[in-house]
Amino acid sequence: MSPSSDETATRAGGRHGRPWRAAGAAVVVLLALAGAGMIGVSLQTDPAPRPPQPLAQAGPESTGPAEADQPAEDGPAPAALPRSAPSTITIPRIGVDAKIMSLGTNPDGTVQVPPLDQAQLAGWYEPGPSPGEVGNAVIVGHVDSAKLGPAVFFDLGAMQPGDTVTVNRADGRAATFRVDSVKSYPKDSFPTELVYGPSDRPGLRVVTCGGQFDEAARSYLNNVIVFASLVG
Repeated sequence: MSPSSDETATRAGGRHGRPWRAAGAAVVVLLALAGAGMIGVSLQTDPAPRPPQPLAQAGPESTGPAEADQPAEDGPAPAALPRSAPSTITIPRIGVDAKIMSLGTNPDGTVQVPPLDQAQLAGWYEPGPSPGEVGNAVIVGHVDSAKLGPAVFFDLGAMQPGDTVTVNRADGRAATFRVDSVKSYPKDSFPTELVYGPSDRPGLRVVTCGGQFDEAARSYLNNVIVFASLVG
């Protein structure tokens, strides 16, 4: 696959040239998030730093609903918020304080990702719920970039259950989520239903690339996914 240009409406290419594909409002992930393009990484003399990985690994047999991926049913869910576009995401555990752009799908059905020259930005999948609405809001971001090095979600795999993620919204409200689990899934076993499937509670999914890096394919083999539930 040829490297991508630095436009929001292109699929990610280069180091991780594998796109998501969406069908209507429901996303059908064929090969999951493409991640950041590390175009020209082979020309670097020093090895690129490797992102931390979550302790929990999920194999092909674990792509259905799992207890660790579900919110703790320890009381009534917080009241859902009305729809409003997210503006920033803050994750204290890994030092993230980033702006969020709205993303949709490309004409070929692949999910858009932030431009490679703006790899410090996160992207919200706008056809889905907004953070705080009932359902699973999805925020994606690059793990690294040849232009910028470590990107917005480079350290996503270091997050732990109980950590918090706060998303500020255009309506002035902040939606705070508590992490239920952090897992790494092979890209050919992406848990589509867990990420994009329906939910009767407000949830958040944060997705980037991870796992082993395939030098030949210039691509990470896994996706790191944070599953979180609204707490306030």
